[in-house]
Order: sequence, then C-alpha cells, then structure tokens
Amino acid sequence: MLKPVGDRCNLACRYCYYLGRGSGALVDDRLLEDFIRQYIAMQTQPQVLFTWHGGEPLLRPLTFYRRALELQRQYGRGLQIDNCLQTNGTLLNDEWCQFLHDNHFLVGISIDGPREQHDGNRRMRHGGTSWHDVMRGIGLLQKHGVEWNAMATVNARNVEQPLAFYRFFRDMGCEFLQFTPIVEPQLPECSVTADQWGRFLCSVYDEWVRHDVGRLFVQLFDATLANWAGVAPGLCSMSATCGQAAVMEADGTVYCCDHFVSPGHRLGNIRQQPLAGMLYGEQQRRFGLDKQSALPRECRECHWLFACHGECPKNRLTTDCYGEPGMNVLCRGYRRYFAHVAADMDFMKAELDAGRAPANIMVLKQQKKP
Repeated sequence: MLKPVGDRCNLACRYCYYLGRGSGALVDDRLLEDFIRQYIAMQTQPQVLFTWHGGEPLLRPLTFYRRALELQRQYGRGLQIDNCLQTNGTLLNDEWCQFLHDNHFLVGISIDGPREQHDGNRRMRHGGTSWHDVMRGIGLLQKHGVEWNAMATVNARNVEQPLAFYRFFRDMGCEFLQFTPIVEPQLPECSVTADQWGRFLCSVYDEWVRHDVGRLFVQLFDATLANWAGVAPGLCSMSATCGQAAVMEADGTVYCCDHFVSPGHRLGNIRQQPLAGMLYGEQQRRFGLDKQSALPRECRECHWLFACHGECPKNRLTTDCYGEPGMNVLCRGYRRYFAHVAADMDFMKAELDAGRAPANIMVLKQQKKP
C-alpha cells in the first residue's frame, strides 16, 4: 500500500489505528516515480495492482493521480496495471468519479452501516457527522458506473445489530462487502468481544446464506469457503502466513504491514534501499512466517486451524489455555462461527468440487432432498 498523504484525514474516527503514526510528509514527485518504477520492476506476474490508502488519499488533487497513471504507463509497458483506492467517500465529486471510471479504479468506501451505526464513530475533523456525505459519494460512484465495494468496521455501536447492518448494505445495492472487527485495547468502548463477534458472524451469515449467495459477496465468507476448499483465501488475516500487505509511508519509509507501523517493523526507506530488497528480504520473510510459527499450543491443536490460521497477529493479545502467549482475543467467536457454518461449507465445497457454482444454498439443499 502507498500512503500518499500519510495519516492525514478530514475525518477523526474514534477507533482509527493509524492517526498519529504518519511522518507528516506528502509523497513528492520524485518519490512517486521511484516507487512506481521499482514496484513495477519487482513484479513476477504480468498483472500489477497499486493500492492507494490513507489517511484520506483524496486529499491529494487529481493532478497527483494523473501523474501516477502517466508514470505507470511509462514504466509498465506490456503489463496489466490496475488501481484500487480506499476512501471515506466524503470528498468525491463528479470530476473525481469520472476520472475513477475512465481509469478503471476499484474504489473501497469506508462506511459502518446505517446512519445511527456510522455517525457515532466516524465524525468529521471539525466535529460534524459524515454519513450523508459518504452516501452522496456512493451515489456519485453509482451514477458514473465506478466499481466499488464497502469496507465496514464492526464495533461496539453496530455489533449487536447484525441484521440492520447487513440489510443496509444489501438494500443499497452493495455487491461486495468487507467488514473488520475493532480490537483496540486502548479503546474498549469501541471494541468488540469474542462472544459478540461470534454472534454477529452467525447472524449475518444466516441472512446471507438464505438469500444472497452468489448475489452479494461477503469477503470473510468467501475466504472461509476458500480455506474449506484448500485454496488461497485472498484475505491476509485468514491466510497461513503474512507479509503481503506491506506499506510505504509518505516519506518513503516501508513497514512490514499497515497494522505494524512501528520501529520494530521498519524495513527501511526507498530513498536509501531498493524496494525489492526490503519486500523480498529476510526481515519481511520472517515476519510473514511468524504468523504460523508463533501460534500457541491451543491454536496448533485446534480443529479449526485450517479455517482461520490464528487470524490477524495484531489481535493475538492474550494467552491460551496452557498459558502460552499469542492467543487471538476473538478466538471463541471464530470457533462459534466455524461450527455454525461447517455443514454449509461442506455442502458448498462439494458443489465446487462437482463444477457447480453454489448459488442460494437453501434452494440447492431442497433440490437435493429425495
């Protein structure tokens, strides 16, 4: 990920994990060119994906992104280059959306559900609410035919209202939904517990599996099925190893992961060291493998290890039943969820193995009854 404005943002979300971690710099033209040139050169496949993140990346003007595309064309001849951008959506206008459409950007929109679930945490920096501005931005994306998905946090304000949360996204025409639990020990008033997370997942899953399989794609459910089928889940938190979500700050400093921007996870700076050397180097390789090698005994013995791989290391904040450190605080919730979905996942895996796409699972089950 590239952070063109570091941690600068026009919102001040209560649970933001990145605020205050940035260098205060902005990516200048020389750094932008160095990054694009080196990032393209280090790829081993003919497809290249650039991810623009923040802070709020739309605080940079359109001229910045037009320059980025010019450099991508210059250094990426013969390659397929795609771009995705994560934004809070409040700064979108017709000009932005036309640009995003014309250049085939995939846009992630941060929104936490209906207004009453969203506005309590996601406030403007000046103190006002943001939900109406986000919804206006989504409307503009839809108007201009921009491909977008929703990125929501599950937090203390919405975790006990799973159906209102899920149906909001379904009813607004969202086709791709990602949601992430808030686990911030310093902010218990925003965070979710393992029991809450398990109940939330089971409730949303039941609604999705009855009505929306093949119509609305929920990233966590897709990743669960992928792990069930023994293929790459496409979600780093549910993968066996880490190391594929490194981040470059606006001053050129590279860190192992967006959630580990700290001195101990600093890989170097692109102004002094080659990007490939940092991302393919021993420190990053070790960081990636530690996700698996540092699992506590209870995880290693768990029947569901294949389905979650201990989830994200940032959430491994407690000890297991043997007293070993590194246990995920959400473990009990995940176990409840995996037990709840197991029969359906077995069924959908069998459909995939037979070469059939698992549409609405309830309909398929009825069809298979004697």
